[in-house]
Amino acid sequence: MEDDGDGGFNRIPLSNEIVLRGHTKVVSALAVDHTGSRVLSGSYDYTVRMYDFQGMNSKLQSFRQLEPFEGHQVRSLSWSPTSDRFLCVTGSAQAKIYDRDGLTLGEFVKGDMYIRDLKNTKGHISGLTGGEWNPKSKETILTSSEDGSIRLWDVSDFKSQKQVIKPKLVRPMRIPVTSCAWDHEGKRIVGGIGDGSIQLWTVKTGWGSRPDIHVEKTHTEDITGVKFSTDGQILLSRSMDSTLKIWDLRRMKTPLKVFEDLPNHYAETNAAFSPDEQLILTGTSIEKDGDNGGLLCFFDRKKLELVSRVGISPHYSVIRCLWHPRINQVFATVGDKKEGGTHILYDPSISQRGALVCVGRAPRKKSVDDLEVQPVIHNPHALPLFRDQPSRKRQREKILKDPLKSHKPEAPVNGPGYGGRVGTSKGSLLTQYLLKEGGLIKETWMDEDPREAILKYADAAEKDPKFIAPAYSQTQPKPVFAESDSDNEEK
Repeated sequence: MEDDGDGGFNRIPLSNEIVLRGHTKVVSALAVDHTGSRVLSGSYDYTVRMYDFQGMNSKLQSFRQLEPFEGHQVRSLSWSPTSDRFLCVTGSAQAKIYDRDGLTLGEFVKGDMYIRDLKNTKGHISGLTGGEWNPKSKETILTSSEDGSIRLWDVSDFKSQKQVIKPKLVRPMRIPVTSCAWDHEGKRIVGGIGDGSIQLWTVKTGWGSRPDIHVEKTHTEDITGVKFSTDGQILLSRSMDSTLKIWDLRRMKTPLKVFEDLPNHYAETNAAFSPDEQLILTGTSIEKDGDNGGLLCFFDRKKLELVSRVGISPHYSVIRCLWHPRINQVFATVGDKKEGGTHILYDPSISQRGALVCVGRAPRKKSVDDLEVQPVIHNPHALPLFRDQPSRKRQREKILKDPLKSHKPEAPVNGPGYGGRVGTSKGSLLTQYLLKEGGLIKETWMDEDPREAILKYADAAEKDPKFIAPAYSQTQPKPVFAESDSDNEEK
């Protein structure tokens, strides 16, 4: 497309791309603040990640990660008009408000699920499906829910709601409201209802649940996104029936145009306008047997025809899309059950700031001349004395002291036995002691003279020599034993 000199808004910024990664599942919610410096991405992995272009380098890491409600998917994120707070809508029944740095300011009250009439409950009683901050009033937000109601809240009071809107239904039953949106002036509300109808309400004094415009059977499946044009003349509706419909708000009976063959498997897929609103964009999901990856499709608002199809990811579906007017960059969130990310498309010649700020800040490579003085840090717990693993020297000393590991020969046991070994003292074992006391064991060896004990067997050995003696019987002289001198010693 040619640049019409309109700030480059008619030319889609596609020449460069960065991806904000970090999520482990599909990114289902996206919000960029009005200056284009801070990005929020919410995912089916239950977390919200916060990115800041001013503080990021080319590693593109988030500076904060939140988990608004444990076990609940993040479905919608929306900045306040002054960008000092943001609204987080999850699959729980309570929306949360955070400040710009991700600190919780409060959560809205939950209703009583046993009250039949939704008008009388204090808040939503089922999971939320969408939510948006009023673009003109910094105190008002809008939420839609599976319980079949749309509610307006005052941010300064988390305990009470301003208004409950029950969509008009053919039969009284609970049909979820699958999407909702404000118009540019914050004067009108649109809701996509689970029965396939689109309903609009004008916010004025004394207004009730009765819709000003009610169009039935607009889509055959859930409406995943609705969006007003800035001039309030056009309404976009995106649905899981693979269509995007363009409506003229002055003649809502039939759509101006229906764009088909835009597969959509996610309840958060939206449609958006380019900054000058001459182009309409929406993402497509991947189909199991399809050839296409996740695409971003651009349509001309006046000619009502396809202008461009951009392949964002070969393996992941595209869910949320947004074309930011201040920085002129296109955001598209992608993902599946294993990974999620936010693709940012930009063109250095027509885009400003945003992704350009952090891409230019590649991490500086260390030079040979770099000198870092390492400060001496005295940390007592890092000393060998406090270490969990003892030093090698101390381990060696310990092993030397251990008789088993050092293979030290066993010393004789004195005193009572231990370690499975029997001691040599008198009556070291209980059995020995008892037998001795009973007179069954007579320990005579303590009182005997060993010389006499051996000589007892001298006669027997002479008469019946065994072993060595017969070999030397011919040559061996007669042994002469010395006389015992024990008697002399006694004298």
